[in-house]
Amino acid sequence: MDLGIAGKWALVCGASKGLGFGCAQALVREGVNVLIVARGAETLQASAAKLMADGARPMGTTVQFVAADITTPEGRQAVFAARSDFDIVVTNAGGPPTGDFRDWDRDAWIRAVDANMLTPIELIKATVDGMAARGFGRIINITSSAVKAPIDILGLSNGARSGLTGFVAGVSRSKLAGQGVTINNLLPGAFDTDRLKGNMQGAAQKTGQPFEVIMAARRKTIPAQRFGTPEEFGAICAFLCSVQAGYINGQNVLADGGAYPGTF
Repeated sequence: MDLGIAGKWALVCGASKGLGFGCAQALVREGVNVLIVARGAETLQASAAKLMADGARPMGTTVQFVAADITTPEGRQAVFAARSDFDIVVTNAGGPPTGDFRDWDRDAWIRAVDANMLTPIELIKATVDGMAARGFGRIINITSSAVKAPIDILGLSNGARSGLTGFVAGVSRSKLAGQGVTINNLLPGAFDTDRLKGNMQGAAQKTGQPFEVIMAARRKTIPAQRFGTPEEFGAICAFLCSVQAGYINGQNVLADGGAYPGTF
């Protein structure tokens, strides 16, 4: 299927590895020019080189990168100084730490909301009017399956990402929808990423069980009996950015191998 987005420009955040890289890779393979952003300059540059060397990348497709913290005003300024207009924006930032809500002070909450709610809103605000003027725009917010099935130790993430979900529910149904701009949230469950492995390593240390045992137990909780891959996550993202997905708007698309037990 030709997704109809070759030649478009995309901003992909948190794209040096994991799910962000998976999204950038899928878009590049569709002929989308991408500007990838992450904090680690060395890893980001290596990821950009990997995208450029991808044998599935159509000739002429451009990959640029900006090493910056997208959750700060300075980081966003650096990105928009490199390029001001985007047809596609994939927002993505690392989730806040786990823990007991009794231990989180106001500063911890502000950091979580700033990174996982206000930063995507700032990126939406900076790009949607240009998208609307051109008659095409796709914004994908990478959030979390915890928005639908909250986890007690992820209270900071539950709160901040749920706030973003409520905001998107409203703005996606504004007049932007009639101007060719869609805004959707993509909710990952357990994917084979460094973050998942880090969380499982922490659980192994806490319980004294081997890492492999913890990973196997986590895998068994998923009906698909496996973890997702960044590549298949990226493919979902690319489709939501396509011309064919123009009637999908304001949705929370859950990718979790069937782990969520609810009907709705």
